[in-house]
Amino acid sequence: MELNRRTVIAGAAAAGVAASALGGTAHAAGRESSSGARKPVREHFGTLADGTEVHRWSLANGGTRLKVLSYGGIVQSLEIPDRHGRYANVSLGYDDLDAYVAGTTFFGATIGRYGNRIAKGRFTLDGKDYQLSVNDGENSLHGGAQGFNTKVWDVEPFTSGTDVGLRLRYVSPDGEMGYPGTLRTKVTYTLTRHGDWRIDYEAVTDRPTVVNLTNHTYYNLAGEGSGSIYGHELWLAAGRYTPTDAGLIPTGELARVKGTPFDFTRPKQIGRDIRTGHPQLVTAKGFDHNFVLDKGVTARPVHVVTLRDTDSGRTLRISTDQPGVQFYSGNFLDGTLVGPSGHTYRQGDGLALETQHFPDSPNHPAFPSTVLRPGRTYRTTTVHSFDA
Repeated sequence: MELNRRTVIAGAAAAGVAASALGGTAHAAGRESSSGARKPVREHFGTLADGTEVHRWSLANGGTRLKVLSYGGIVQSLEIPDRHGRYANVSLGYDDLDAYVAGTTFFGATIGRYGNRIAKGRFTLDGKDYQLSVNDGENSLHGGAQGFNTKVWDVEPFTSGTDVGLRLRYVSPDGEMGYPGTLRTKVTYTLTRHGDWRIDYEAVTDRPTVVNLTNHTYYNLAGEGSGSIYGHELWLAAGRYTPTDAGLIPTGELARVKGTPFDFTRPKQIGRDIRTGHPQLVTAKGFDHNFVLDKGVTARPVHVVTLRDTDSGRTLRISTDQPGVQFYSGNFLDGTLVGPSGHTYRQGDGLALETQHFPDSPNHPAFPSTVLRPGRTYRTTTVHSFDA
């Protein structure tokens, strides 16, 4: 099955298509805009070594505050209130450009051309072999050494009715990081009047290629720099996951989560089973696995993830049309990185929930296809809803 999915421009109602498995009502029915929409504001954030200026754009709507960099399409800050109305930045990151340029954590970044890993950086398409940039041992990770997270995107702010947002564009030339075809990509960040953060991805190509775009925001709903996320409760609408080998490449198996630490079909604390000694957790030093969503590929975003910090009450619900979610529990944060709060990030201090097609899909014909051909448009939508 090649990519030819219809994007549904979902508002707050799409984000709340199902009530949380953790209880409570869908976000769209709850939090109306208390702060109002703020026209996107641009400011200087830094300058790259080649003299290119990088800007930071600030948006606010429906009680959610978002700051985005033109470098990498990076979410530099995401502020939401707790049950008492107190704001905190719930995304990990840095307060200066140099740290993002030097970093290898992909904090908040737009990922492309291919999110996650491709084994040995190789795949075959229409009988032709391609060798990609290798940057994770012998494998290619998140598009290679100079993926979309390292590019300066063209940014266009917009307001539309009660929504505000940014349209980010980047043209990846034929052969960049080894990928065939010139890929024209547009990523749209929208804040709705309900405070939902929606991401719409679009791409077209002039040659057959593979595409798997995602966002790599690390969350800590207690606030970045506040400590571990192991006490967060997580629900995933996924009865299977893709086990990996020692290089974190899927073996091709779709394993059942029932009876394993990977079972989040009922909400549980992330830390409850993370140190059980399961061979997959030992290999990855925690969770770093693709969860196979029960719904598969859908025409519109469906609620598939709920994350909650019970102390603050902050809750994140994710709806997507994608077939998978990569859950990464911050296993390789080692205490050497310092966030905007001035606190260091240690193992488990943040987590990522990357909506996606499966890792290494170009080398697994049984996985949903990531092939994009000329004349087709890659479209996918993910909606993040917040409440307390």
